[in-house]
Amino acid sequence: MTTSEPLIVLEHVNKHFGPLHVLQDVSLTVSRGEVVVVIGPSGSGKSTLCRAINRLEPIDGGTITFDGRPLPAEGKALARLRSEVGMVFQSFNLFAHKTILQNVMLGPVKVRKEKPDSVRERAMSLLDRVGIASQADKYPAQLSGGQQQRVAIARALAMQPKALLFDEPTSALDPEMVGEVLDVMTSLAKDGMTMVVVTHEMGFARHAADRVVFMADGQLVEESTPVDFFENPKSERARDFLSKILTH
Repeated sequence: MTTSEPLIVLEHVNKHFGPLHVLQDVSLTVSRGEVVVVIGPSGSGKSTLCRAINRLEPIDGGTITFDGRPLPAEGKALARLRSEVGMVFQSFNLFAHKTILQNVMLGPVKVRKEKPDSVRERAMSLLDRVGIASQADKYPAQLSGGQQQRVAIARALAMQPKALLFDEPTSALDPEMVGEVLDVMTSLAKDGMTMVVVTHEMGFARHAADRVVFMADGQLVEESTPVDFFENPKSERARDFLSKILTH
């Protein structure tokens, strides 16, 4: 359920990597409960945008606010922000020497100092939710890529975040595993989780997004509903992009 209340607000954000201007004056507002899917050609700045929202990537100019507060630069406030903004990466980043259950419990116990018993219960229900409760005592290497990515989603949810960021969560997966991860993401979207998703999966963009944002060359070129974007893209750049990917 989308409200009009903004949760994530980027205003005139700029970012350089050396001479490369990777985010050029990007402004974007994500409302509470909204699912925004960011698409565009490789190198367009999508991942950098996603990483800037939880300050994995510091910005050179402009402002980003989360839940009404500017992003903190460092220290305890930054740790708190990161626990409120879950992130799921291309690579699963699970701890190899810990079981699936331990991976999911780690954040709340270590960062939030919550009681292990209540966290264990929550972790198990999250593993159940992503369809792998039966694997709780296994180690990451014993799971498929799709299962590991679902653990990574459960781990992000265990912190009870206000928003989830996904940076190309399915691009490292074998094609037959992509669906199982997208299914979990789609169910989160239906349950009203605020999500910013950088992806190449056009089907997900079409079916699960409230809004599609198209980026190219560091700029936010176009944003609209999925129906409008896929059926009637306004910019030449978006038409060109869609013609290349939708014909294959």
